[in-house]
Amino acid sequence: MTNAIQNALGTRFRRIITDSADGMPPWLEQVAEGDDAGLYAPTDAPWIVHGDLATLIGGIRALLVQALHPGSLAGVAQHSRYEQDPLGRLAGTTKWLTITTFGSRSAIQVEAQRVNRMHARVQGDYTRGDGQVQPYRAVDQDLLLWVHVAFTDSFLATHLQYGNRPIPGGPDAYVRLWAKSVAPLGLHAVPDTVESLQKMISNLFACQTLVATPETAQVIGFIRKPPLSRTALVVYRLLFQAALVTLSPEMQKLVGLKPWPKWIVVPTTRTLLRLMRLAIGSHSPLEEAALSRLARLDASEKC
Repeated sequence: MTNAIQNALGTRFRRIITDSADGMPPWLEQVAEGDDAGLYAPTDAPWIVHGDLATLIGGIRALLVQALHPGSLAGVAQHSRYEQDPLGRLAGTTKWLTITTFGSRSAIQVEAQRVNRMHARVQGDYTRGDGQVQPYRAVDQDLLLWVHVAFTDSFLATHLQYGNRPIPGGPDAYVRLWAKSVAPLGLHAVPDTVESLQKMISNLFACQTLVATPETAQVIGFIRKPPLSRTALVVYRLLFQAALVTLSPEMQKLVGLKPWPKWIVVPTTRTLLRLMRLAIGSHSPLEEAALSRLARLDASEKC
């Protein structure tokens, strides 16, 4: 009975984040296939962090943080289908994150090529915080770096607040190991400690690179209330607040939203995630596929 309930709820949940009718990620075979262990082992910090349901909150937070850079915001507003197909965009991001975390090196390379092709088509102009018009391309190193910083900072912050397991090696291990994820995208000079990560964010604030514009408010408004069912929106509203309370005061000010009291949000969110873990099981199909691949490789080495 427990397994049946977990399968039913897990399927409904995964339909949302993978944009598939049966709840199974279309890229499941890409994670299962391959003849190498990939970038990360099950005991590595990125595997532990990204295998936890706290990533749901980390993803929301990353979108909010990315929206504070007018360059990355322009890429979303001018080229993304986020308003017409928000679940499709979510599935695309989830695909890259999960393949890079759980897949083989060959699968990661194929996925990186897909992302690079997509980025090559994204270009235009945006207005900087000082009012100057700046041309941009999604492949620009500064924009790639900001997206990576926003992801890393967000998934780390939300796991520390809501994660189910401690991070092997601590926060620095996560920052250092996850830095390898963007090398296939052509980005190599990235922060490798929490201190260097926070210093980079502070410098962007000091240089007024991070700003709030009318376009920022529009995108954040969409992130705040996406087109989900009423039931899903009830849960999402709490997850959004859970992301908001982990932002620094400077980021909260730019986002322009006052979070609910932290003493209410944090314990309520932890309880919700605990119930969700019980409801859908401890491992996702993607993680199980990765573990099966590693077991197959291990058995092959012993033969």
